[in-house]
Amino acid sequence: MRDGNEATTPGRWNRRGLLAAAAALPAAALLPGCSGERRRRSSAGRITLRFQSLAWQQDSLKVNKQLVAEWNAHHPDIQVRYVQGAWATVHDQLLTSFEGGEAPDIIHDASDDLADFAYGGDLADLSALLPPRLRQDIPRHSWETATFNGRVYGVPFLQEPRVLIANRAKLRHSGVRLPTPEHPWSWEEFGEAAKRLTRGSDHGVAWPLKEPVSATLNLALSTGGRVFHRRPDGKVEVRFDAVDQVVPRTLHDQVNVDRSASRTTLGMGGSDTLPGFFAGRYAMVPLGFSYRQQIVQQAPEGFDWTVLPAPRGTTAAQGVSPQTLSIAEDCPYKEEAMAFIDFLLRPPNMVRLALGDWLLPTGQEALRDPALRVAKHDWATGTALAGSLRSAPAQSVRGYPEWKDKIATPGLQEYYSGAIGLDTLRKRLVRDGNLVLARYQR
Repeated sequence: MRDGNEATTPGRWNRRGLLAAAAALPAAALLPGCSGERRRRSSAGRITLRFQSLAWQQDSLKVNKQLVAEWNAHHPDIQVRYVQGAWATVHDQLLTSFEGGEAPDIIHDASDDLADFAYGGDLADLSALLPPRLRQDIPRHSWETATFNGRVYGVPFLQEPRVLIANRAKLRHSGVRLPTPEHPWSWEEFGEAAKRLTRGSDHGVAWPLKEPVSATLNLALSTGGRVFHRRPDGKVEVRFDAVDQVVPRTLHDQVNVDRSASRTTLGMGGSDTLPGFFAGRYAMVPLGFSYRQQIVQQAPEGFDWTVLPAPRGTTAAQGVSPQTLSIAEDCPYKEEAMAFIDFLLRPPNMVRLALGDWLLPTGQEALRDPALRVAKHDWATGTALAGSLRSAPAQSVRGYPEWKDKIATPGLQEYYSGAIGLDTLRKRLVRDGNLVLARYQR
């Protein structure tokens, strides 16, 4: 239950609701809350910091735990305790732990989840804590993803471009031009290629759009679309102009007009489309770059696939929400916590983290590592796209999670399925969306 009367932090849980929710959670979900011991030094003077990681893939888990062990071996007086979190529940879990004053010291999250915590005073301003090496190694456009009101609340360290995973044999037989990072398809070319790759019941493309908002907004950045616009008074408003409509209209027409995109995949997650992709039912699937790992593990022997860049609009820009590392405001040992983050994100370690998650590092020195520029598994295609990744339009918008869940997700799902038209979608996103955002900007 939300407390709509709480003017200072709209959309945040009130204490009564939090305590009720906490009581209903299993003990494991509250593990970071056992924080009494980290608020004081041990009798021997040792500090214990809690690091909540969201790593979940086997390789990523292994690397994160190895790095924690390496730190602990060399820092007997500043020990880090690894705590396992989960992407699916991290937002609500952090709400609960912040309200109870029991948050982990070092927090792994994504930049598009930070705004409410930053504005709510839950996260420490890292601006004065950042080592010069780290500040200089990560480019400004990456820092922008975790900067709110001129203050840095997270260190962006891993990022994921959206790409097209394609069946190489189908591409070759269709005769379509193969796009490259230097010469990607335009959105019009992509539409034509999808039609040429459609044969009978086999579709040119499968859009897994169970969660359609992030994909739509981030890809629309290439056509100049932003949807969220900050006014001179600092408040944000939703617009859905012609440049914002290019990508949604392309997707809609592929499903409902050209029939080049599969209707059945609209409600799927990315992993759900892979069996059909391997079976030849779709020639291309727009996915995050990290899905290559699943394809390597699951594809039938001899299956020939390749990574293509996402289509380009007026620019090659694409929105991303990097993974971040933050420090809780109530952590009593912020300098020690930042020292651990700095260690974790040294270039060789950042490369290890990137390889473990099959993602791209934000650090420029790590990005130049030869291990991330090989042709195998199309790593080189991904690194070639890194320079075009920009802050996702929704990064700093308070109320974005509610707008996404209540307005944009159902609206886009209905539009892509053909249940509503573009005018109805625009009214929902703009009229209803601005009512939601207004409650966060009083």
